[in-house]
Amino acid sequence: MKEYLIIDGYNIINAWSELKNIAENDLEASRDKLVQMMLEYAALSGEEVIIVFDAYRVKKRSRTKQKYPKVTVVYTKENQTADSYIEKVIGELDKRAVIRVATNDWAEQQIVLGKGCSRLSARELHIDVQNSRKKMKGSSQKKASKITLADVVDDDVFLKLEQMRRNGNF
Repeated sequence: MKEYLIIDGYNIINAWSELKNIAENDLEASRDKLVQMMLEYAALSGEEVIIVFDAYRVKKRSRTKQKYPKVTVVYTKENQTADSYIEKVIGELDKRAVIRVATNDWAEQQIVLGKGCSRLSARELHIDVQNSRKKMKGSSQKKASKITLADVVDDDVFLKLEQMRRNGNF
């Protein structure tokens, strides 16, 4: 079953202090940071992530999309809010899919729940992202400390190398 995480981009940026601090000086850098964090998160969670940034007040803007592995970044068209785009996408996705929407917007959360999806607050998403990073760091350290030659080469090559080592030819 396909799983989706749809994120109201500016809502999350304004809710997470590390992104909000970046946005005060450079909004584009904060967007890039959120996208980078979600690329890592999507790789670990397996979910398809859609990050929506609205261009509600941007003149003559047409919708644009950037595709990455497991992550799609959408900039809405002029006069379209992220909320309206999210509602539209929810209606278009496979009804059998698991869909979570991350936003702190209470009204949007109610609409999401009414459409059979689950809502995720900015805080809950932040905790998920932090936990996935800890999990990734822990598993990479374990893997690095336990890798042996037998893990890297096939059995025949390993046996030949081991025989050479024992015979002093190595």
